[in-house]
Amino acid sequence: MTVAKEHGLETLGITFPLGFRAAGVVAGISTVADKRDVALVVNDGPLDVGAAVFTSNRFSAAPVQWSRTVVANGTVKAVLLNSGGANACTGKPGYEDAVASARHAAALLGARPEDVLVCSTGLIGERLPMQNLLAGTELAADELGRSSEHGLNTAQAIMTTDTVPKYVGTEVKSGSGSYRVAGMAKGAGMLAPGLATMLAVVTTDAVLSPEQADRALREAVRLSFNRVDSDGCMSTNDTVSLLASGASGVVPDEQEFVQALTKVCAELGRQLIADAEGASHDITVRTVNAATESDANEVSRAVSRSNLFKCAIFGNDPNWGRILSEVGTTSAAFEPEAVNVSINGVQVCAGGGIGEDRSLVNLGSTREVLVEIDLAAGSCEASILTNDLTHAYVEENSAYSS
Repeated sequence: MTVAKEHGLETLGITFPLGFRAAGVVAGISTVADKRDVALVVNDGPLDVGAAVFTSNRFSAAPVQWSRTVVANGTVKAVLLNSGGANACTGKPGYEDAVASARHAAALLGARPEDVLVCSTGLIGERLPMQNLLAGTELAADELGRSSEHGLNTAQAIMTTDTVPKYVGTEVKSGSGSYRVAGMAKGAGMLAPGLATMLAVVTTDAVLSPEQADRALREAVRLSFNRVDSDGCMSTNDTVSLLASGASGVVPDEQEFVQALTKVCAELGRQLIADAEGASHDITVRTVNAATESDANEVSRAVSRSNLFKCAIFGNDPNWGRILSEVGTTSAAFEPEAVNVSINGVQVCAGGGIGEDRSLVNLGSTREVLVEIDLAAGSCEASILTNDLTHAYVEENSAYSS
């Protein structure tokens, strides 16, 4: 696997930290021929620390319901994931399928079922082909390994409408030693997380307690995945898990670890937006000089969810009026006559009115778009990552289950 640099991080898979094995195999669950669709990530220790955050959608999928019970004691030995079916809204039989898959993986690994997280992604409202899933779990257990290729295969196995696998890793110097943090994620649509994203697994060989892992993950997710809002649609299956093996022997400063974890999660979030269904522009909506971080977040999210704004960006139209109209719907503190808006560095709105000529903004020559909204009401800021609304997005989602 080629190692490249992305935002100061190396594109290394979840087997980069010490103490982890992984595999991604073809089990025949996906309708796409020869697609990898079962993944297994195993923590070989010496620690089996785990934490996870999940969708806030009240129609949570069966794997989410099971996995919530798993992380309650802070111990996770493995994560079993499948694409090709969400196992959501499948009632008691679907929950029993999730439990059966955890038990099967645990038996193969010599672990306890209550230490195995289960994640699924794909079409909602259909049972999983359990014979394929169980056989795929056996195959994945047989193929577990620590190489970068194993990490890549695992990232590929959780893809659905994704066009590329998403993975990243980093090494952090700490005192006289170092520890590693790496992750993989999937998601190209239905990206409006509420405590997580579609599916993500993050591994580290740092020495953490269950309480530290939980605190760090929640803060990192708050500042990364929860700032990704592609299409305003929240999944039933969102899960982000953190596994800590302690194999490096390094006990990190907790704040230092939160920063490293946030950096990895933020990069995965950027990769999700870059591969969003049908997108032709990657948009950062940044609200600055807000009275509170909550105000800044509310304003940025309101703009990011405006279909009119997203259509304008698709059409290479710097329509700042659509931005202001969304800002005005929020409860954020600001005076309309003090608000400024810039698009890719051009201040198209000054003091709530006409600014520089909008023709100075050239959206056709770049995929990256930065919208900056200055509320002139304080010193807080927050950014939301989103994308434009395109014909390709509509086409893809009009035929998703066909």
